[in-house]
Amino acid sequence: MKVLRVALDVPVAKLFDYLIDDASPAASGDRVVVPFGARQRVGVVVEISDASSVAVSRLKSVVRVLDDAPRLSASWLEQIRFLSSYYQRPFGETVAGALPARLRSLKPLPKRRKSAAGGTSDAAPHFAAVHDPNPAQAGAIERIGAALGSFRPYLLHGITGSGKTEVYLRLIAQVLSKGMQALVLVPEIGLTPQLEARFRQAFPDTRIAVLHSALEESARTHAWLDAARGEAPVILGTRLAVLTPLPRLGIVVVDEEHDASFKQQEGLRYSGRDAAVLRAKLAGCPVVLGTATPSLETWFNCRAGRYELISLPERAVPGARLPTVRTVDLRIESAEHGLAKPVLDAIRTRLARGEQSLVFINRRGYAPVLSCESCGWAAGCTRCSARLVLHATDRKLRCHHCGALEPVPRECPSCGNVDLRPLGRGTQRIEETLAALHPEARILRIDRDSTRKRDELARTLEGVGRGEGDILVGTQLLAKGHDFPNLSLVCVLNADSALLSTDYRSAERLFATLAQVGGRSGRREQPGEVLVQTRYPGHPMFQALIRHDYAGFAESQLAERESAGFPPYVHEAALRAEATRLEAAMAFLRAAARLLDVPDSVQIYDPVPHVITRRAGVERAQLILQSASRPALQDFLRLWSAALPASTSSGVRWHLDVDPIEFD
Repeated sequence: MKVLRVALDVPVAKLFDYLIDDASPAASGDRVVVPFGARQRVGVVVEISDASSVAVSRLKSVVRVLDDAPRLSASWLEQIRFLSSYYQRPFGETVAGALPARLRSLKPLPKRRKSAAGGTSDAAPHFAAVHDPNPAQAGAIERIGAALGSFRPYLLHGITGSGKTEVYLRLIAQVLSKGMQALVLVPEIGLTPQLEARFRQAFPDTRIAVLHSALEESARTHAWLDAARGEAPVILGTRLAVLTPLPRLGIVVVDEEHDASFKQQEGLRYSGRDAAVLRAKLAGCPVVLGTATPSLETWFNCRAGRYELISLPERAVPGARLPTVRTVDLRIESAEHGLAKPVLDAIRTRLARGEQSLVFINRRGYAPVLSCESCGWAAGCTRCSARLVLHATDRKLRCHHCGALEPVPRECPSCGNVDLRPLGRGTQRIEETLAALHPEARILRIDRDSTRKRDELARTLEGVGRGEGDILVGTQLLAKGHDFPNLSLVCVLNADSALLSTDYRSAERLFATLAQVGGRSGRREQPGEVLVQTRYPGHPMFQALIRHDYAGFAESQLAERESAGFPPYVHEAALRAEATRLEAAMAFLRAAARLLDVPDSVQIYDPVPHVITRRAGVERAQLILQSASRPALQDFLRLWSAALPASTSSGVRWHLDVDPIEFD
């Protein structure tokens, strides 16, 4: 009899031993059905041994070996093992989280498809070129193409509209011609349909597997199997796609690598970007990190020589130039209904010329606060330490943190005053204002409220690209990845709120957002313009934006980070606790900080409540750990997480977040 060490989806860091007959074809990476308690579970074989630390008489036998899906490779298991160790999550839980739900269940897998839309893997790869590359694009393609077959990380730093996607497509064409697979990651589901259409146009005879969390179970399972069997040469998806087995991986592309959406915020809290670099290293292939506004961590790695920098300094369309960026000083210009006169004049000019304008405000709803001027009452969420947002379309108050929904009160619940006023502006209120000023204009509001139905966002964006809509009012959904040929003006409202944040990443994120959303304008022959309403026009971040000087901005931010002792000059982890009472969460964190002797190379800061302390009825607190040495921090976290209790008598739930990027 042989002993199989099996990873199961249970919240403990151990593997479980099972017996199997010597004649069985079981191997590492196989999925197996095993008894566990009173039930049967599907697990993954990690090791095969001749002995066990458990007495043979106590070992149970494997029920059966599943052969309906490809065996998970040694490199895939190595990747999962690293992620489990680095992000301090049980190995079995990490394995299970990387597999579609159907592969973790006892249900049979869906029947194998005979063919799939977009071709099959045995079809001759055909690349339908649309544009000839310009010299900068051609140089990037040549440099990265020369590294195919070996691991090398590249930062493709291209200004907005520089044609990074064209570089991706031509590199992938080279990979497909060698019989290899390409993995392309995008930050958000909303960007997937548009990019998928571009890929299907470029590779009409190639099967493309699309993977993201919004897919139905059967569709995700089919796409995963197509990729794992090597039948899909192109895999396009969000961060979870990086966990898909790929037998012939030839290149990894991470588009908009700076985006915070690449960091998972529950379960295995991994960085999809960093996992992509690891994946490419294990596969021995290049990884391309593409963006107009690199994360400071990636820029730091380029400065240190770990990544190779390739620049695309010009827009791909001949004659197209970066937009002119100007600030509108709100200390001088009054903003009637949230829109200053220079902004209104610029929109009026575009309407007269038949061009499109985009008004960007990263705040959906009608108004962020509903208040009473008599007593100062403001509508707050009973389950969160946050204000309720007024939504005018359905006359409801919504919490954007927990989803709570309440009717708008007829009078102030505190003093009875019936004159309740909305304060501040969201997308709905800006839309209403513009509709009153320009009744003849076609105004489109694009936010998560207006695009709730499936595929509605993709259809709306396609319409905008065809020229439907004169004025767009939108949020982050419009900030990146879109090409609107007739858009020549971007107006940014409420930019200052991010400058007042206590998060040390706020300036970096604001620069990226404004550069990305501003880059939607002037992508053809007509010049583009970006107007930013602000009370701080002299702020260095705005001045760098006006100059289109990402490098200068990044260097100044890195200097600030170094002097303050923030990443990437130190490495961080956060221990977060949740409880029905804040004191219980704080007491747990204080006890955790005293649990082990802390080495001199690691510093633990005092626990503090989250900025939004109560969310969905739960009180939240955290403490931060820092170290100049990543190995030293990892060694301590490994011991510390093992010593922390799996459950507490006070009902506290906790988790570790390694390399955290959110602190609210």
